[in-house]
Amino acid sequence: MNSPFCRLIRVVAIISVLTFTAALSAQTPPAPAQAQPAPKQDPEREHALDLYHQGKFVEAMFALEKVAADHPSDAAVKESWAFSVMAYAATLDDPDLRKKARVRARNIALEAKQLGDTSNLLQVVLNLPPDGSEPSFSVSKEVDNIMKAAEADFSRGDFDKARDGYLHALLLEPKNYEAALFIGDVYFKQQIQGSAGEWFARAVEIDPNRGTAYRYWGDALWAMGKSAEAREKYIQAIVADPYNNRCWVGLSQWAQRTKVTLNWVRLQDKSTVSQTDGKNINITLDNSLKKDDPNMLAWAAYGMTKATWRAVFPKEFPNEGKYRRTLKEESGCLTVMINVLQEQKDQEKLKGLDPAIQSLMKIQAAGFLDPFVLLNRADKDIVQDYAPYRTAHRDILYRYFDEFVVPKAPQ
Repeated sequence: MNSPFCRLIRVVAIISVLTFTAALSAQTPPAPAQAQPAPKQDPEREHALDLYHQGKFVEAMFALEKVAADHPSDAAVKESWAFSVMAYAATLDDPDLRKKARVRARNIALEAKQLGDTSNLLQVVLNLPPDGSEPSFSVSKEVDNIMKAAEADFSRGDFDKARDGYLHALLLEPKNYEAALFIGDVYFKQQIQGSAGEWFARAVEIDPNRGTAYRYWGDALWAMGKSAEAREKYIQAIVADPYNNRCWVGLSQWAQRTKVTLNWVRLQDKSTVSQTDGKNINITLDNSLKKDDPNMLAWAAYGMTKATWRAVFPKEFPNEGKYRRTLKEESGCLTVMINVLQEQKDQEKLKGLDPAIQSLMKIQAAGFLDPFVLLNRADKDIVQDYAPYRTAHRDILYRYFDEFVVPKAPQ
């Protein structure tokens, strides 16, 4: 499902971009490139883009550079040119030349971004370090060199030779995630999807907490016409690494293609707690809340519970000296909010309740409050609780998506 070109330079695949807008990315996928209309029937442009789509990146790079000079406002051409330069960098033996090429690729990508390009593909190039540096594939110099040579073969379109290189690296280092992943990617590029899936599964075995192999596996399943199975892998990619926005791309695109809307609940805070002098704690409710409004009751209960956590935190987390928001705190506050509402004898008064809070009550009833907090309410503090929760409750995280967030595709 993801553009195959997004995977051709795998160096980027091992750069994990931490972001807390991952949930938003899932519901509002990045828009495609907004290219300025190019002159119709432009043979040079068509030829350059054809080379690019064939994976002949070195040839495409030179052709696209000329076309970009003739059409400086064509974002699609700039995007393809940037990616081709990045691919060309992988074919260079000299580390300094590779670095310079990567810097140039990123600069061209920035130009495309200024033209309004917001595609996932462009983001791959923009994720390159500004100085063009590249991470290594292994602490072993021998394995790293073999992997980089295989990458160069892949970028030149010599897929069989690239696969041999990745296999060689994997034999020397059986736990090398990228080696297994890239073998699968070679088969994916050659449209041998069954074999691709087997190697993506091997990568998952090596490291189940990285999302890339699940996502690529989902792409292979989608290419085989197995939409339901692809959906499962796209969900597993997010469960593996939800704060990496690239892990959401597969599910986002699956939802677009199957015309499914993700049920993502956004609970807007209307209660804040502050401690100005180190002693007194202030609770502030949003001005939009009115007296006898069930939403005021809900957020007042939330705020009061949250205020108590300044004192409770040292007892609950004795090994953490400084206060931070936690999964336990947030789940506790939301639980009190829900309990207060459920205890109201006059249920008629709850008719004006915020739809997001109504959805939250259903989430809690289904046993998914903790996943909701970790995925819908996460900040830099709460994310620290994700890994241990995933270790103990991976099945619950998956079920939250499967049963609540991601509807089944229409038959």
